[in-house]
Amino acid sequence: MVVNAPDPSPVFLQRHEFFVDMTCEGCSNAVTRVLHRLGGVQFDIDLPNKKVYIESEHNVDTLLETLKKTGKSASYLGEKSVQ
Repeated sequence: MVVNAPDPSPVFLQRHEFFVDMTCEGCSNAVTRVLHRLGGVQFDIDLPNKKVYIESEHNVDTLLETLKKTGKSASYLGEKSVQ
């Protein structure tokens, strides 16, 4: 007998915007490195505007502490709607 389990509820990722004081491609590479190491994230880096957009199930504190591991100043700017 096969019993079908109900589909798990869909996971909604939150999209967060952070300021990271990046001045060059090396800085953005450092952000890429720490976020890949953390895992479970999708992100976009806007180097000219010094912003990082992250979609993740991780909480904001975890994401912010991860970004600070780059040695750059980082701050949370707010939640953005995922489109």
